[in-house]
Amino acid sequence: MHKASPAGHPECIDIAWDGRTLQLELARVGAPGSPYPPVIFLHEGLGSVAQWKDFPERFCRTHGFTGMAYSRYGYGRSTPRPHAERWGPDYLHRQAWEVLPALIDALGLRKPWLFGHSDGASIALLAAARLGDRLGGIVVAAPHIMVEDVSIRAIRAAREAYLAGPLRERLAHYHADVDSAFWAWNDSWLDPAFRSWDIRAEVARIRIPLMAIQGEDDEYGTMEQVEGIARLAPQTRLLVLPGCGHTPHRDAAGSVIGEAGRFIIEHSIII
Repeated sequence: MHKASPAGHPECIDIAWDGRTLQLELARVGAPGSPYPPVIFLHEGLGSVAQWKDFPERFCRTHGFTGMAYSRYGYGRSTPRPHAERWGPDYLHRQAWEVLPALIDALGLRKPWLFGHSDGASIALLAAARLGDRLGGIVVAAPHIMVEDVSIRAIRAAREAYLAGPLRERLAHYHADVDSAFWAWNDSWLDPAFRSWDIRAEVARIRIPLMAIQGEDDEYGTMEQVEGIARLAPQTRLLVLPGCGHTPHRDAAGSVIGEAGRFIIEHSIII
């Protein structure tokens, strides 16, 4: 079920999942009626529609794409996670293999591209591994394919910043239930069971076009994250950005918009 909203403003779409109905916040961006496949934007572990700022719109308008950004369950203005609900190490797999296909079906999309950042990039990789025949290709920025010590250190630092107050105050502007959003992500990644999380076997099964983007100064992961993808999926095109941290779409927006957009055009069939 869609709920009407002004053009360019987030709307809500209902998805049946895990025996319940989730209401997902969705924003449509870019050029309507584009001849290119649509692009779905998948946010990071603490992200939402609003936290993309104007990047999806700029990206799509620059190249004449139609795009959709959505807030995952527990984030933004989507259905909050009940505080007693715990997410296991498979929570990214379930988003990729269960929720995302339901959203694609609900939107009636054919061969969409995925543009994922951080956790969203991992979801895009997992989706490409199992649902490749339903996708046009993927662009992944600052992806995770396994857990590194640097990632855990950064996530622990985020926990301290949240408990101290400033990070919670900043994130509260973007989430209907900020504690639900933060602790779902933080508790999952810091659970000892998550240290064995590793999706390299899935990445090796990807056959569709793939661009992997990484900042050389990424505080959440080393270059092995994208170099590992390139070894496992030889069709990968790498974009390494000097002087760039964990958010390439903000730290180096011009390069990302130009290179990733051209990659999509190069590997797309115009409708």
